[in-house]
Amino acid sequence: MNNRITTLFSKADRKILSVFTTAGFPRLGDTVDLCRMLQDAGVDMIELGFPFSDPLADGPTIQASSEIALNNGMSLSVLFDQLRELRQHVTIPVLLMGYLNPVLQMGMETFCQSCSEVGVDGLIFPDMPLDEYKEKYQDLWEEHHLSAIFLVTQQTSEERIRAIDEASTGFIYVVSTAAVTGHQLHVDAEREAYFQRIRGMGLRNPLVVGFGIRDRDSFTQSTTHTDGGIIGSAFIEAIRDTSEENLKSTIHSWVAQFDRD
Repeated sequence: MNNRITTLFSKADRKILSVFTTAGFPRLGDTVDLCRMLQDAGVDMIELGFPFSDPLADGPTIQASSEIALNNGMSLSVLFDQLRELRQHVTIPVLLMGYLNPVLQMGMETFCQSCSEVGVDGLIFPDMPLDEYKEKYQDLWEEHHLSAIFLVTQQTSEERIRAIDEASTGFIYVVSTAAVTGHQLHVDAEREAYFQRIRGMGLRNPLVVGFGIRDRDSFTQSTTHTDGGIIGSAFIEAIRDTSEENLKSTIHSWVAQFDRD
C-alpha cells in the first residue's frame, strides 16, 4: 500500500521528526493551523490526537490537553469538519491517534470513509487488539489507504513483533518506556539494547520511537537505532500558554532545536 507515510520513509535521508498534538488544543479552531505551522517549521509527520475522557497511555500533560479540547467542544464530527480544509494547506503525512470507543460509536466504516475524504494517512489505536484488526478491519483500512500503526514495547515477544510487522503498513511505533507519555527519556544500556534488538530483527517496516523524547539530545539518542522519533508532551507544554499571535513563532523556535541536517 502506498500513501504519504510510505512515500515519506522511502525518500527519507534523515531521521523523521513526528509531532503529536491534541486536536482542539489549545483553542478549538487551532487544529489545521497547527498542522500547517508544524509543516512550515520542518516537521515530517503529524499525529493528531482526538481527545477521549479515559485515555490509557497518556501522561498528565496530554490528559490535560484532552480535557481542555473536550471542554472546547472537540469531537470526532467537529474534527472531520475542521480537516476538510487540511489538504489545502498541508502535504506531509497526518495520522489520527486515539482510542476505539468514540470510533466504534461513530462506526468504523463511517470513520474510515471520513478519514479518506479529508486526507488522513494512518491510524494509531493503542487499545486495538492485533487479531481484531486483522479479522474485522484490515481490508477496510487498506481499502481507504490507511496505514495501521501498532505499538511494541520491551516486553513484546519476537513472535508478536513479527506478527505486528506483517500487519503494519507504515511504521512500527517503538514505545521507549513502560511509563505513560511525558516522562524524560534516558537511553541507558538496557534501552539501547532493546532498540538494537528490534533493529536487528530485519523488519520490513521502519521503526519510530516515542514516549519520553523531549529535546534534541533525547531525540538524537533514541533515533540512533531507529528511523525517527515522536514528540508529544514536550510540544503540548511548549504551546500550552501561547497566545494565538505568538503560536507560529513559538512552533518554529521549538522545532528548530531538532536540527537533523
